[in-house]
Amino acid sequence: MKKFTVTLTAEEREELKQITCKGKHKSQKLINSLILLDCDEGDHQKQRSTNAEIAKVLNISMRKIDRTKKRFVVDGLDVALNGRKGSRVYKKKVDGDFEAHLVALSCGDPPEGFARWSLRLLADRVVELDYIDSISHESIRRILKKTNSSLGKTKGG
Repeated sequence: MKKFTVTLTAEEREELKQITCKGKHKSQKLINSLILLDCDEGDHQKQRSTNAEIAKVLNISMRKIDRTKKRFVVDGLDVALNGRKGSRVYKKKVDGDFEAHLVALSCGDPPEGFARWSLRLLADRVVELDYIDSISHESIRRILKKTNSSLGKTKGG
C-alpha cells in the first residue's frame, strides 16, 4: 500500500486540538482529528505514534487510519475531517401532475370485484394508463399519505 505522510502546519494542529478539547463534534470528526494529530510528521509534533498504537488506543482499524491519512494528503483537512458530500443527483419520477391523476383515480370507483382501491391496484392502474413507466406500491403509499387521501373510503354518517 502507498504510504501517505501527514504534515500539519501549526494552524492545522491548533484547529485539530480545539476539536478534540472543546465543543460538541461528531464522533467520526473527533476520531479523524485524533488520527491526524497522532500521525503528524511535521516540525510541530513532539512524539509520533505508529498506526498500530493509534488503532489500539482508539479501537479502530488500520485501514481507517490509512484512509484518513490519504484523504488528508489528497483532498485536504476539511475532507479528511468531515468526509465528502454526496454528488449523486436523483431524478424525480413523480411530479404534481402525476399526483393529481393518482389522487383523482384513488377517489374514484374501484375496479369491478373490489370493495376499495389497494396500493398495488393503484400502482398497476397508473402504469396501465401510461401516467408513469413504473412505480412501486410503496411510492403510491407515500404520495397518498402526503396528500391525506384515504383510498376512496368515505365516512358513513
